[in-house]
Amino acid sequence: MTPMQCVKGVGAATAIAVFAGVVISSGPVRAWDDDHDDDARVSQGFKIAPVPLNLAQKNKALVGLGSYLVNAVAGCDECHSNGPPTEFTPTGIPPGTPSGNPYLRSPPFNGHTKINPDTYLGGGRDFGPFPDSRSTVHIISRNLTPDKTGMPVGGEKFSEFRKIMKTGVDLDLLHPILPFPFNGVVLQIMPWPPRYLRISKRDFVYRGPI
Repeated sequence: MTPMQCVKGVGAATAIAVFAGVVISSGPVRAWDDDHDDDARVSQGFKIAPVPLNLAQKNKALVGLGSYLVNAVAGCDECHSNGPPTEFTPTGIPPGTPSGNPYLRSPPFNGHTKINPDTYLGGGRDFGPFPDSRSTVHIISRNLTPDKTGMPVGGEKFSEFRKIMKTGVDLDLLHPILPFPFNGVVLQIMPWPPRYLRISKRDFVYRGPI
């Protein structure tokens, strides 16, 4: 069996990019008014967002909180990128630019970690043979960026997204066939049992249609 291919925009069964309303957009970032910020996480969420956030007709506090949960708590891009070589801004792009990769020596690392917006949540990370080196099965992280409808995570409804996060079920049926006793119906790499099973409903608030 060949490695399962990363499919862009088909719906992310491993999605966590829509926590409380994170939406990737080409529009400008609009700063959150600190005078109305009753939660430091919201303000921090706007500060650390590696891409512009779409705030049109959305609850700004939930968008900021979503960015905080995705980028500071859950670390979605750690798995839903192609790994450290592309997760952070690379050296020399644009020419002469230092790297934002904290795993490198300084220089080229400039001392400021910076997520690569061009690969952010794009998936494609191969976790290697599963469950061990003897296996031909590979599990590859999925693309969580918006599809042609503009909805992230393949346009899943909130109820579907929450079900994925709470039960690990692969609603897209893209998970490879796994050897016994592993259950191929549920996601094996995403840490849904220890991390997301008991998360509060508020932190799952969906951002609604774009």
